Amino acid sequence: MAPDSPTELNLHTLQPAQARTERKRVGRGLGSGKGRYSGRGIKGQKSRAGSHKMSAGFEGGQMPLDMRMPKQRGNTSADAMPIGPFRTYSQPVNLRDLQRLFKSGDTVNIESLVEKGLLKNTKADVKILGSGELTKKLSVTAHSFSAAAREKITNAGGSATALKAPKDPRKSKAKPKPVAADAPTDES
Repeated sequence: MAPDSPTELNLHTLQPAQARTERKRVGRGLGSGKGRYSGRGIKGQKSRAGSHKMSAGFEGGQMPLDMRMPKQRGNTSADAMPIGPFRTYSQPVNLRDLQRLFKSGDTVNIESLVEKGLLKNTKADVKILGSGELTKKLSVTAHSFSAAAREKITNAGGSATALKAPKDPRKSKAKPKPVAADAPTDES
């Protein structure tokens, strides 16, 4: 090997793997090229510290879109979840899942659904839905059932026990119209 070949490693041939770039020292006089305004221009928002860390949706100080939009009516406080104190959420469970995970003669309740991994916890109400076929005789206890699910469970020889009373679909929320006092009657 030649004594001064570029691949030979000596103290006088050591170099960094990448060329080093000097750090920009801003605000060190006009002769440096980065003095006076330090590369930030003259005044304004972008010349200030922290100007590049604005929150998402920041619109330069004008009224943000979420504050300009009209507010939603009703009970929407965070502690009245889900969306208002009078609304409830039912966790759906289909019959095909019961067919797949339970044996004939098993008792299906909220705790057993959590054990089998169909539910995360026992906090939400459970509604059994009629998607899929059920051939096993199961004793199912849940908060509510769809009409198709209840029919399929009983046809398979099982029982469906609701923890909540079913809502009467015939009840209408419309108020009856008042009858006028001077309206003619059929008796006359």
